[in-house]
Amino acid sequence: MNIDLKEMTQLAAAFRDLFKGYHISRSEPECYAQLSSMQDQYRALFRALGFELVCDPRGFYYFVPEQVAPQVNKTAQRLALFTFILVEHLADQGRDPLSVLDGGSIGRDELPALLEKYRDLFLQAEVTTFEELEDKIIRRLTQLGFAEDSNGVYRFLPPMHRFLDVCLSVQHDRDLAASLHSSDLPLPAPVLLDNDGDATVAEASDTEESEEDALARAMAEERAAQEMDA
Repeated sequence: MNIDLKEMTQLAAAFRDLFKGYHISRSEPECYAQLSSMQDQYRALFRALGFELVCDPRGFYYFVPEQVAPQVNKTAQRLALFTFILVEHLADQGRDPLSVLDGGSIGRDELPALLEKYRDLFLQAEVTTFEELEDKIIRRLTQLGFAEDSNGVYRFLPPMHRFLDVCLSVQHDRDLAASLHSSDLPLPAPVLLDNDGDATVAEASDTEESEEDALARAMAEERAAQEMDA
């Protein structure tokens, strides 16, 4: 495949976000548009550089990490648990959970009551205060591209389907509402699946190598390999 780096004007921006675990959707119009129009080229280039780009047909892109750190698993558990809680909370209010979590929104003012109602479950996620709820869950949702904050209104983006998929799989086995009200329910260990069925989740994390250094190193290695093959 012929890859012209000059045409890939969003390469640096896309790699920076994807490297940090961010999910690129239509909320990032320039990156999303180019990833969509040059999907095969981006996937081929990233694969050559050692990164697997997942192109979810529901409208978002993300990297599959080679290894999942323990703190990433904890974040995935918290975000999945929060999604479970939202599904029941919205259903109890007579609101359609799918319509809210698929492009809808909730207000910041709804969070204190949510924390109080499901305090036992949040405790399992090491979330005991409103500040921790915002820091450990809401901020992570916005950092990773699952939601965006608009003056205290949190609008959910297409990548939320990854957690909605987890909810639907749980509902196949047991009643979700009864599970969430059980004081004996352990914190679920969600498994997020990419398009090939591999378990994966990514999160922005502290690393000694910056995204710019990683991209420069990977591209230098690729060029060196091509020169050796020439």
